[in-house]
Amino acid sequence: MPIKFGYWKIRGLAQPVRLLLTYTGEEFEDRRYERGTPDEDEWFKKDKKSLGLPFPNLPYLIDGDVKITQSNAILRYIGRKHDLCGKTVEERVLVDVCQNEVMDLRNGFVGLSYNKTGASRDKWEGLKDAYNEKLPVTLQKYSDFIGERKWLAGDNLTFPDFHFYEMLAQHVIVFPACLDAFPVLKSYVARFEELPAIKAYRASSNFLERPINNPSALIK
Repeated sequence: MPIKFGYWKIRGLAQPVRLLLTYTGEEFEDRRYERGTPDEDEWFKKDKKSLGLPFPNLPYLIDGDVKITQSNAILRYIGRKHDLCGKTVEERVLVDVCQNEVMDLRNGFVGLSYNKTGASRDKWEGLKDAYNEKLPVTLQKYSDFIGERKWLAGDNLTFPDFHFYEMLAQHVIVFPACLDAFPVLKSYVARFEELPAIKAYRASSNFLERPINNPSALIK
């Protein structure tokens, strides 16, 4: 029985999960609710109440009797199921640290994307420029951390890699040159995209290039 996965028809918090499910070979139903269509009511008026989720929210994952919300919990569940949580104590510690570090990266980008400051459009453009100017400091931190590692936790791919890759990919969409000064990160992205299952998924009609965020965001 295929896994049921639900989220908005955007990349957002869902794309790392989609990538991880694809990589692990899980058969899954990718339910993409679309804002501003009857789908929105399908979620809020029906599925949110009827799916039996312990904390009803998007994204959700249903795997038989297992029902999960919260994107990091979903990623960890899939990672645990497929031995992608680290193979040694050191790796497992790095997995825990990197999961939270990547979420910090996401939160900063989401704050900009959804204009959490409430600035006018003109002022927001200035905030976007400022974010881009400071971005190299953030990226340098990740580049230094990875160094000669193949993946975040070392030689073994783990579930935070799927979120980290997605955040780098989203930044490249918005700031195309942002990785040019970071060959370590560019190589990391290229290595991830060459994984056979990921390469095939990115070339398929199921892959979502845009939008990154919902219609209320200034970065779509």
